Amino acid sequence: MGKGGQGTQDLEKKEVKKFSWDEVKTHTESKDKWLVIEGQVYNITSWARKHPGGSRVISHYAGQDATDAFRAFHNNLDHVKKYLKPLHVGSIAHADAQPDTLESDFRSLRETAEKMGLFKTNYAFFFMHLAHILAFEAAGYLVMRQFGTGWIPYLISLFCHGCLQAQTGWLQHDFGHLSVFQNFYNLDHFLHYFTMGFIKGASPHWWNHMHYQHHAKPNVMDKDPDVRVEALFVIGKQMPVKVAQSKKKSMPYNWQQHYWFAIGPPLLFPVYFQFMLFRHMYTRKLWTDLFAVSLFFVRFYFLYWPLLGWGIIPFYFMIRCIESHWFTWVAQSNHVPMEVKADESESWMKLQIHATCNVEQSFFNDWFTGHLNFQIEHHLFPTMPRHNLYKITPLVKSLCEKHGIDYQVKSLYTAFADIVQALRNGGELWQASYEQFHSS
Repeated sequence: MGKGGQGTQDLEKKEVKKFSWDEVKTHTESKDKWLVIEGQVYNITSWARKHPGGSRVISHYAGQDATDAFRAFHNNLDHVKKYLKPLHVGSIAHADAQPDTLESDFRSLRETAEKMGLFKTNYAFFFMHLAHILAFEAAGYLVMRQFGTGWIPYLISLFCHGCLQAQTGWLQHDFGHLSVFQNFYNLDHFLHYFTMGFIKGASPHWWNHMHYQHHAKPNVMDKDPDVRVEALFVIGKQMPVKVAQSKKKSMPYNWQQHYWFAIGPPLLFPVYFQFMLFRHMYTRKLWTDLFAVSLFFVRFYFLYWPLLGWGIIPFYFMIRCIESHWFTWVAQSNHVPMEVKADESESWMKLQIHATCNVEQSFFNDWFTGHLNFQIEHHLFPTMPRHNLYKITPLVKSLCEKHGIDYQVKSLYTAFADIVQALRNGGELWQASYEQFHSS
């Protein structure tokens, strides 16, 4: 018998260690992290630091079943599974290994989506989207060069740049999720740097670090950075009580639905994001990101300094303010009014739908939100090209109805209004809880 046959026999004879879920759930510490994929147990303690998506996003599933998260984030499973082999320590005992009905149905839904070709890209769609972004870039510059810097051309230029930055934000989001070129991920990475770094002036690595965590555990306290907001706001039903119980009164949270308009959308991009992304690049020595961002500022300076002089500074921050309002209202409308809670190790589908809602479809809503009005479908299938999200919607709705999961769709106005209402509710709950804990 050849060596290959002998090796196979050796593998067959090798006993695979069996673990119960109770045992796996004990391996959640920074120096001892296990997770489960397709019933197999992996020790990711050392690998987490090398993980291309960042150590935190994979560590958030320590002690849990990461099967559907693993599938959602990776296009080429054969490639990434090679990295799993050295990490394998055993499998889940048979009695504990069977997925529940919802998990099985969701995995069947994904197979259906793949057979329907919904992960295949229409390259013309993304080419036209990039073309209209570059058209806004050209118009924003040429209108002031041709007609001067009076109020009318100035405001038109601001409008063009606001659209440019917001729409580039949606496009870089596609490249960041590797949803355009799929297995040719180097092209997605290159265009992510082009759009996020050169056109927007932000760090692609910083975006990946933050956004992948958000998708892995949306609206989960201490894991989703997008809801790590307790220094300024308290949302959901658990966070206000937790903050009140700590007896910290750093902000008048009962007024947060009012001061949101002053420090939320206006300052997120011009202040907070500017500080965080530069700190991220500097502390992690991300010289490629810093180079791409530097090219943005060099280009912006050479184009607009001759036209505006020192006026380039307020012009820049007004663009950031427009972009910030646009992004914040759209992004938060899908999440802030939804459940915000501690990690409960929910199945992938429940986790994503409990944390997201949709906005009604229309040509304007699709364009204005970058198709993130299909937030539910995007969170379930983050690598699906966004022009196909509406095609899977009826099947997702049907599955939700079967399992009694609330599938929410709102008008754009209602989605925005619900942000303010959620802040009001959170503030009132914090005040009632604070008074209760403080008086006792």
